Amino acid sequence: MSHQTVSRVINGHPSVLPATRQRVQSAIEQLGYRRNYAARALATSRTDVLGVVVVSTNLYGPSRTLLGIEQAAREAGYWVSVASVDADSGTQTETAISHFMDQGVDGVAVVAQTAVAVRAAARMSGSRPMVLVASAPVRSSQAAAGLVEIDIDQWLGAELAVQHLLELGHRSVAHITGPAKDLHSQARTNSWRRVLAEAGLPEGPLLAGDWSGESGYQAGRELAQLEPLPTAVFVGNDTMAQGVLRALWEAGVSVPGDISVVGFDDSPGVDQAIPPLTTVRQDHVALGAACLERLIALIEGRPAEGFLLSPNLVVRASTLRPA
Repeated sequence: MSHQTVSRVINGHPSVLPATRQRVQSAIEQLGYRRNYAARALATSRTDVLGVVVVSTNLYGPSRTLLGIEQAAREAGYWVSVASVDADSGTQTETAISHFMDQGVDGVAVVAQTAVAVRAAARMSGSRPMVLVASAPVRSSQAAAGLVEIDIDQWLGAELAVQHLLELGHRSVAHITGPAKDLHSQARTNSWRRVLAEAGLPEGPLLAGDWSGESGYQAGRELAQLEPLPTAVFVGNDTMAQGVLRALWEAGVSVPGDISVVGFDDSPGVDQAIPPLTTVRQDHVALGAACLERLIALIEGRPAEGFLLSPNLVVRASTLRPA
């Protein structure tokens, strides 16, 4: 057989006689032949492999976004190589991106939670198509061409949460933040401030968390001791919100009778909390698919634009008009 005929069989080309296809497949089985992707990459200048750098894979949002990228990549015929890096290490981010580029990946996606990681990704952009999933715009002077930015609209999500509470009649709305350096935490806190200011209301109490349920529990204990007690609290994510619910229950504070609680993410299980949690739903899997779609467009030389995916509010039993 000619190498062209064998190639057609391996790649599923239709113009091969059934008998010829069977002979080639039998030879493949007898020889234990496996494709040499390194040799294929040299011949085609394509590896069909994408590099994905994820900051803070232990968090719900980045891990779900990674899942969306992987699922979409498989459907598009790509394999994904993943590197997890620390949120505050620009060096780790740069090293991971550099490694992927040295391996000849067709493109890189970076899921970043901090400004440090965003700046590191911008510095490494240019030699390969790159999509940056982050809530921090990169100035044109920081990045080379071939970099597209996307994310879920964190500002809109927080606005939906706080506006819901204001529409119920709440005028004292506390907030429990995520980590100070986290871009999503910053966006949600700034949006909380802006919505209250535009409504002519003072900021409610501001309590610090770190995305963990334990930090939410501790913030909830502090919240329960405040006098007067705010009538509502917007919590930076659902994990902390569940800690808040436990702390308020232990303190004898009724939710939503004494205070309404809104979370963020619509993570699994919050609909089974007591009471079921009102929250902002983010479709991270759709975000991952949109990331992959734009990365493939860049790889194929087609135009791709950044965008913000809209979240939506899910109203459940943890919010009510103030007593």
